[in-house]
Amino acid sequence: MGLKQEVFECYKKHIEEHMEENRKGALAVRWNLEHSPLNWNGTVDKTVQIPKIFGEEDITRFREITRTAHGIFSKVIREYRRDPDYRALFPFSRELEGLMLLPPQYEGFLPIARFDIFYNEDTGDFKFCEINADGTAAMIRDLEIRKAFINNPAHQAVIRRYELDHFELFESWVRAFMSLYESYPKKKEHPNIAIIDFMENATRGDFEKFARRFQKSGYNCEICDIRSLSYRDGVLYSPAGNRIDAIYRRAVTADCMAHYEEISALLDCLREDNVFMAGAFDTQAIHSKWLFYVLHLERTKRFLTEEERRFVEAHVPLTVEFSPEYIDINEVKENKDRYIIKPMDAYASKGVYAAGRECGQEEWERIIADLWQKGYVCQEFCEQYTTENIDFAWGDGGWHPFLNMAGLYVYNGVFAGFLMRMAEGDGIIVAHENERTAPVFVVRGRKE
Repeated sequence: MGLKQEVFECYKKHIEEHMEENRKGALAVRWNLEHSPLNWNGTVDKTVQIPKIFGEEDITRFREITRTAHGIFSKVIREYRRDPDYRALFPFSRELEGLMLLPPQYEGFLPIARFDIFYNEDTGDFKFCEINADGTAAMIRDLEIRKAFINNPAHQAVIRRYELDHFELFESWVRAFMSLYESYPKKKEHPNIAIIDFMENATRGDFEKFARRFQKSGYNCEICDIRSLSYRDGVLYSPAGNRIDAIYRRAVTADCMAHYEEISALLDCLREDNVFMAGAFDTQAIHSKWLFYVLHLERTKRFLTEEERRFVEAHVPLTVEFSPEYIDINEVKENKDRYIIKPMDAYASKGVYAAGRECGQEEWERIIADLWQKGYVCQEFCEQYTTENIDFAWGDGGWHPFLNMAGLYVYNGVFAGFLMRMAEGDGIIVAHENERTAPVFVVRGRKE
């Protein structure tokens, strides 16, 4: 038995021998989360009783995945910026294309991202679920749930016997952000920083934690609604009247385009290159689900290495626009278990429809008829890895197989940590419905 499996069995044994103690502990964990930054106006992030345990060989594998994927995605953005014919392969508006082609302000193309993957722990194989670039969020979940596990009796029993390590996602991003800023030709010695978003969509717990980390590192930092900025005489101002020199953008591009006229102050400032912003709008080439279609094209393969081509073929699910130019609707209708329909550009599971295997035939036919030629993509369904777990606080307190999806945070091309989501069943993981977030620990060894 490997060390990772040994740790899992230790959790399970303690739970089975102390069921009532663990049930009470789970309710205490729930109380902690309900009184934490993970309470989003009454909607609370949920967890399970056994955290996710990875071994050092898994971490090595994740570093390999992120390094190769980041290299491929950076090449895609570079080619998008370079070649009008390549840009024509993407379904972006003229206004968005203009923003994506603004002159680069820093070295590199993809400063921050989260690669969501279906990872098979037995084989090391995986498939991508989606790529989050602009607006990559939820770093606070792993931290707050890990803190709440002080009331998890099984976890306390395990850490007395095993060396468990974890990743840190806040100070590491501050360092990565400032490293990017150092490459900005107009950098200031003591920049004022703003974290910007549409506040009705913001994960404020994340923002406040990042703002405090910037301030701890010696930088002024504010949280601002992107619509509240003003631009005068070559200077961008916060609502409080403070000069803004550098921006950490959390506003996703889809929201920016939906409110294009309302964010003119920021856009005018960027067009005149009078503020630094990470990340740039060109990351939308990676954030869009259309990326998976473009990656499989011969035009993309031209600028990839042989190793990168094999990586795409093995790990990027086949994806096409859900329209007659790309796929026969009867193929999708008659083979529902092979497919899932997703919106072209959305986040937080917004608009994601159930995989065909979750639907009866009649329901599936109704769904695909409704979404045909409506701006959706059709994607091959990827088998998902499951692990046994138990949920006393939100579930029925019984053992069940849970789907696993690892979100790999990547800061300036370097693997930085996790958002680990699970869901009971065999369908798809849907945010704030069946989703559970598990804190992630890396087992380094035994204490005895």
